[in-house]
Amino acid sequence: MRIGIIGTGVMGAFHVGLLHEQVSGATVVAVADPAIDRAEAVVAAIPGARAFADAQELIADPEVEAVLIASPDSLHAEQTLACIAAGKPTLCEKPLSYSVADAERVVAAHREKVGDGIPLVHQGFMRRFDPGYVEQKRAVDSGAHGRPVMVHSIGRGMATGPGATDETVIYNSAIHDIDVVPWLLGSPVTAVSWHAPETPSGQHPELREPFLLLLRTADGALSTVENSLNARYGYDMRSEVLCETGTVAITEPHRVVTGSALAASTPIPADFRPRFAEAYRLELQEWVTALNEGRAPTLATVEDGAQATRVAAAAVASMRAGGAFVAVGDAR
Repeated sequence: MRIGIIGTGVMGAFHVGLLHEQVSGATVVAVADPAIDRAEAVVAAIPGARAFADAQELIADPEVEAVLIASPDSLHAEQTLACIAAGKPTLCEKPLSYSVADAERVVAAHREKVGDGIPLVHQGFMRRFDPGYVEQKRAVDSGAHGRPVMVHSIGRGMATGPGATDETVIYNSAIHDIDVVPWLLGSPVTAVSWHAPETPSGQHPELREPFLLLLRTADGALSTVENSLNARYGYDMRSEVLCETGTVAITEPHRVVTGSALAASTPIPADFRPRFAEAYRLELQEWVTALNEGRAPTLATVEDGAQATRVAAAAVASMRAGGAFVAVGDAR
């Protein structure tokens, strides 16, 4: 499968490396980025791969059979629409859009293009492939611990990138939790409430964090999402599902424990790559294998991406309304 990748920043370059080195059945034939020097540097070690400054040229290139979109968030919807128009299978990194209207426009165009056929577009919610989350969902779905009644999902990073706002943190970071909570419960989010400390962070006073989302799902459960991108101590993701007769929690996959000076310690990664490298690899391998076999990949769908945007929009509306519960679908 000849794949073109749009975007060669941290995420795009990460995908190029995985596809070129660790995913079978795929070859990277092109990348696109307005920063053409960076694009050329990313593919310098891949024989025959070309660099484009224009994403539309990559999408239209007949050598590119499938497209992975890892460009800035604001470009995802339009580039996905272009891929749909070109009839090319697409894996779009989260989020699909910050706009509910644009997300629904993508869903409508996709439905018109493929009908009941094999989907063209899938969404990059890689936690669905992380071995820990997969095992957690399997344990919850088994019913061995009774009905799940609450999920606690925590996401903490070391530092935000430039230009981050309260809204972008929801759409770009908490969107993972917004997807994984209903996936674990097997029930959609129906309403969201946003809350944060009254005293802003000293390091980033322009951001109201850490913040807490309360998610009501159709099964009656009430779950929490804690998010802070400036925790400073490391990249830390946690998930616990409380069931009627027990809990199912993910532990961090530390490999080494060091004992020294009367203490035991384990390393904490600085960003997402060490923690979720295997999840991304498994997600990409499933996407490529399914494309080569002519079947639908078991990835999150474009409808899942649009639904996550609807929930995120409701969270932003709640933030602006002082923390009131906002029904999903009421915020446009």
